[in-house]
Amino acid sequence: MSVPLVEIGRTLVISLPGELPDADVALLETSVLERLKGRRFTGVLIDLTAVDVVDSYLGRTIRDLAALSALMGARTVVTGISPAVAITLVELGLDLPRVRTELNLERGLAWLSRTDRT
Repeated sequence: MSVPLVEIGRTLVISLPGELPDADVALLETSVLERLKGRRFTGVLIDLTAVDVVDSYLGRTIRDLAALSALMGARTVVTGISPAVAITLVELGLDLPRVRTELNLERGLAWLSRTDRT
């Protein structure tokens, strides 16, 4: 799989590349769940900075990752959403009810750090 999963403290950071084949999108949920299983992550950060285009499959996967992370006890924040990606998500009718959004990686990590203390 070409998606790096990086641990920063108690946060799992998922940096999505600009282009992601459907096969890698399909493996992403399984890979993330394997990392969350048995570990004490309190946060999952999904960084979309490099993503220019989101289709319905990737949009649903982001939504599902947030739901799965919540079930595993972790909060989710999505960072780096470009205007084009935001428009596409809205046009697709995909809401992200359990997801916090932040402008960039630094702000996302700061939010997770603040919420981890509460």
